[in-house]
Amino acid sequence: MAEATNRYQAEDIQVLEGLEAVRRRPGMYVGGTDIKALHHLIYEVVDNSIDEALAGVANKISIIINEDSSVTVEDNGRGIPVGEHPTQKKSALEVVMTVLHAGGKFDGGAYKVSGGLHGVGVSAVNALSEWCEVEVKLEGKFHNQRYERGIPQGPVTSHGKINKNETGTKTTFKFDKEIFKEEIDYNFNTLVTRFREMAFVTRGVTIRLIDLRDGKEMTFYFEGGITSFVRYLNRNRKALHPVVHGDKEVEGVVVDAAIQFTDSYSESLYAFANTINTIDGGTHLTGLRTAVTRTINDYSRKSGLLKDADPNFSGDDTREGLTAIISVKVPDPQFESQTKVKLMNTEVQTVAQQVVSEAFSTFLEENPQAAKVIISKCLTSSRARAAARKARDLVIRKSALESMTLPGKLADCSSREPEQSELYIVEGDSAGGSAKQGRDRHFQAILPLRGKILNTERARLDKILSNNEVKSLISALGTGVGDGFSLEGLRYGRVIIMTDADVDGSHIRTLLLTFFFRYMQELIDSGHLYIAQPPLYLLTHKRNKTYVYTEGEKEKFLKNAGKDADKVGVQRYKGLGEMNPDQLWETTMDPEHRTLLLVMIEDAVEADRTFDMLMGAAVPPRKRFIQTHASEVRNLDV
Repeated sequence: MAEATNRYQAEDIQVLEGLEAVRRRPGMYVGGTDIKALHHLIYEVVDNSIDEALAGVANKISIIINEDSSVTVEDNGRGIPVGEHPTQKKSALEVVMTVLHAGGKFDGGAYKVSGGLHGVGVSAVNALSEWCEVEVKLEGKFHNQRYERGIPQGPVTSHGKINKNETGTKTTFKFDKEIFKEEIDYNFNTLVTRFREMAFVTRGVTIRLIDLRDGKEMTFYFEGGITSFVRYLNRNRKALHPVVHGDKEVEGVVVDAAIQFTDSYSESLYAFANTINTIDGGTHLTGLRTAVTRTINDYSRKSGLLKDADPNFSGDDTREGLTAIISVKVPDPQFESQTKVKLMNTEVQTVAQQVVSEAFSTFLEENPQAAKVIISKCLTSSRARAAARKARDLVIRKSALESMTLPGKLADCSSREPEQSELYIVEGDSAGGSAKQGRDRHFQAILPLRGKILNTERARLDKILSNNEVKSLISALGTGVGDGFSLEGLRYGRVIIMTDADVDGSHIRTLLLTFFFRYMQELIDSGHLYIAQPPLYLLTHKRNKTYVYTEGEKEKFLKNAGKDADKVGVQRYKGLGEMNPDQLWETTMDPEHRTLLLVMIEDAVEADRTFDMLMGAAVPPRKRFIQTHASEVRNLDV
């Protein structure tokens, strides 16, 4: 590390001109330089087009990923102004594209509601692009300007002749590999999920996504808005009543909410502010949750379904099986950060609670049969939650004289520092034996699972906690579960799922991921959950041994072997137990050589839908998925 000097003079103060600050610290503006930040570039540009739609001046947005991975975003909005800016003395287009915190969204004049509050979005994209070109249709002409790494390559030029009523903005940019140095590119499915959500919460707007790299295309248009969104999320679940919808403007804040209870055991709640998916929620989501719980309790008391001696339903009781979307439009949104993951406006909570309470109360009063079904579910949930609390106390038993009991089959590590320790969850005693012998006992703990854990998508927590494998897992982690979950008790900094590379191994991995997603999601969000990548093959050639981890690597090896390809010995590892302890260490557990996949939730809506489809009670969606992807299966056990 370079030594600090005592020198600290006026000339040591650096002033980063123009967009240089963005290039030096991209994490402050788009969240980093990884795949998530790469997609964020597109979102920032599209957000500007969505703002035009919210202002009522655009209804078509197209996003094209070109063959060279440049991206074109075009809308039929008003077009960025191109006239001379009164103080900057250059085109307003150039100001918007090259000056941080420049835009039409600060005084509420051009935009009553906007997601792009900070005014750094499109200029940050420009700064982080190898090149960027903007074309504006305005005042009967095309107006263009090109930039390279944020620097204009000339003044705004005007040419051509078009209909004076034709307006809009087209932005094309190519991300800069000097900034995004990893081998990454845009993912079509990630963008599909994002733009589907945008179309749901921006009713009546057509969003078209085209990928010229492989010809994929999707178009979204939802007249039903978030009511359609809730139906979409619940299409594989049994709904207990029609979607309840409330839509109202109060003191300048527009609240649009839709709720529906299903027969599932988990809650699916999503919140949007000015069309931006606030994945960490915020005041609008708090308002919705409070409204649902209070409304159910008030109606239950009023109708006599809850007796005087009965305690009120808790929030968890009233949210079991609830699917809800709340979308708010706020004139002056306060987000927790530039990446806008949490809404902070305190006044929104009161307004959201008022609008949801009115709509839900009216529905319960007018639909007493549906109200009885909802409250019956809450009663069942409340009883199950009480049973779960008792079961949880048996799983994690603490007292003044007794520390937390660890499962007998856990081979713990000697380190007591969570950040240095890791837990391998291993399938079966055979693999567990190899892992225990091959591990580094100082920091690696092994927990073998005997059999498959319960499918937690189809059971309440009280039943889940009766499963011995789940109990062992919770005890080993030390976090508690459900209401009592806390990361503070986590005993291992890395929790690693290590299963066989066969159908059973994939099933066990999916069961574990379902459990973690539904009952320990914070473990995933905090970056503690990983999947080990054991080799698929051991290839031997001329006394040399090579481990390969994918079919592609095997084919490449055989191709390089040329005429000797038929002399290559190929051993397929179906189970970890087939490996010697030293082989397992060398390929899968040694931090110097292993490959771990970090489990992340890029989109909670899509993750929720996928787990529901794969692990839920409805069979037809799962059957369709299997039939669709059957041709992609490799190494199917027979």
